[in-house]
Amino acid sequence: MQPVRSGALALLTVGVLVIGACMAEPGSRSPNATAPAGSPAVGGSVTVYSGRSEELVGPLLERFEEATGTSVEVRYGDTAELAALILDEGANSPADVYFAQDAGALGALSEVGLLAELPQELLDRVSGPFRSPAGEWVGVSGRARVLAYDSRELSEDDLPQSVDELTDPAWRGRIGWAPTNGSFQAFVTAYRQLRGEDAARTWLEGMLANEPRVYEGNTPIVQAVADTEIDLGLVNHYYALRARAEQGDEFPVLNHFLSGDDPGALVNVAGAAVLASSTQASAAHELIAYLLNEESQAYFAEETFEYPLVDGVDAPAGAPPLEQLQVPDLDLSDLADLEGTLRLLQEVGALP
Repeated sequence: MQPVRSGALALLTVGVLVIGACMAEPGSRSPNATAPAGSPAVGGSVTVYSGRSEELVGPLLERFEEATGTSVEVRYGDTAELAALILDEGANSPADVYFAQDAGALGALSEVGLLAELPQELLDRVSGPFRSPAGEWVGVSGRARVLAYDSRELSEDDLPQSVDELTDPAWRGRIGWAPTNGSFQAFVTAYRQLRGEDAARTWLEGMLANEPRVYEGNTPIVQAVADTEIDLGLVNHYYALRARAEQGDEFPVLNHFLSGDDPGALVNVAGAAVLASSTQASAAHELIAYLLNEESQAYFAEETFEYPLVDGVDAPAGAPPLEQLQVPDLDLSDLADLEGTLRLLQEVGALP
């Protein structure tokens, strides 16, 4: 288990590379919005380490307090850095709930035995691909990888059916990516898990040979497509949806969803877990149940354009239903090896 611990702690030394995962947070809803129906009141208190921003989830946590009478103490920060902090604190961590932006960080903590098994009733609210096979974390909202493309120049029929096709010379100079972005790095980790190290290296080298335009994050990529700097970009699905909601249907960027076992069809999650050292397990379970109720799930779909993971809650406007997506057969906990991905990106020259 020591390599997992070392890998997670190494995240502290590459904060500039993973900070994009936090900066990529979608927008938030006004604190004055109507509170979702709460879980049964439990009282007491619960401490949350949140890799999701205060702007995004602060209003939901405040409503949980109002609905249940449970006091919530929150430490906000970068997902990877908070995971490393929990590893350092071990059994002495004051945290009860870890709310992560990425499943890989949850997997790292699970590997070293720092997470508690969740009640089956909570796990059953979310379908199998989006929760821990060991029952130690559950997804709260989902983010699909897509190819955002210029609908003025391209149609669905013109687009690749696999990320592997992006290495075709026909796409030279026409693609945007963000190697320092946490979501992109999680995608590359998924590629390594699905296709193997050698195939991932070959793909990255092929992409670099095609001279992709480099951006700092997903939002600049989508804007670059709109500005005709590039024809398509590798991003999460909600960036184009948010831009169209803000600028109207005339905004020219659409999402192309890949399918099957293609790494480009990855749906990653933001998820929550209860620490094994928690003395407030009951309140922690109630908080996670609250994040999974229909009203809270609708909040993510309507305000951040992420996918709700609970059955019966509609997908964000403009996105296909989650059940229609064909996602790779992958344990999202295996996205924990970010250190290996960063090393590979540096070795091929995608990162300095």
